[in-house]
Amino acid sequence: MTAMMPGNGQGLAIDIGEAADIHPKNKQDVGIRLADAALAQTYGQKMEYSGPVYDSMKVEGNKVRLKFTHAEGLMSKADPIPGFAIAGEDKKWKWATAKIEGNEIVVWNDEIANPVAVRYAWADNPKATIYNAADFPAVPFRTDTWPGITVNNK
Repeated sequence: MTAMMPGNGQGLAIDIGEAADIHPKNKQDVGIRLADAALAQTYGQKMEYSGPVYDSMKVEGNKVRLKFTHAEGLMSKADPIPGFAIAGEDKKWKWATAKIEGNEIVVWNDEIANPVAVRYAWADNPKATIYNAADFPAVPFRTDTWPGITVNNK
């Protein structure tokens, strides 16, 4: 949410960070990603500076079609594609099958007839394998606004 505020940018380290250390050893690539964001967003250079960012979803039967910005050349560096979870109205998450179609991703789980929400790389140290042609990783996301475990539900 912070990255969506005006005057902000982000350089993801989801694919180059350290599982047990918040301070990644690979600071050079993190710095390059942050510099690319600054050059494009602040200084107006015409260049890609972000990985795919969730934009919208459309339910198609028992599947969900996800649209992204910054998705030119959308691809996965793993097959099958890990990291997607899907839920119905009961809010019970199940791992999803994911398929790239052009610059969109279709996700489903045959046990969920009426999906309402999708999450990607929504975990500690997730397997994040979605990239764009510029080799920037996709930004983790969730389509729901359900209260998380850190919200006091009293």
